[in-house]
Amino acid sequence: MLYVRPNTHGHARLGVVVAKRLAPRAVTRNLVKRIAREIFRKAELKAVDCIVRLSQPLAKRPKPASTRAIRASVGAELARLMQSQSTVRATVSTTP
Repeated sequence: MLYVRPNTHGHARLGVVVAKRLAPRAVTRNLVKRIAREIFRKAELKAVDCIVRLSQPLAKRPKPASTRAIRASVGAELARLMQSQSTVRATVSTTP
């Protein structure tokens, strides 16, 4: 889930929330945070506050989840969300 609000700081800021009940292993939570920060840096958003919040469990079992599978699914979803925000921000800023 992505929450976005304009800010007055002149640059984009990011907050990432990954609840322990949705990603029980610290390794998984840290991976999600790293992926979110990487995609956020590449998105080049202007003057917005973004909060990324995990809304569904990543792994239903306590065993290690496949890093490749998590990276692919989380990366694709976050990239889609950030891209939609880039498009919305561009549309809003070019509207007279």
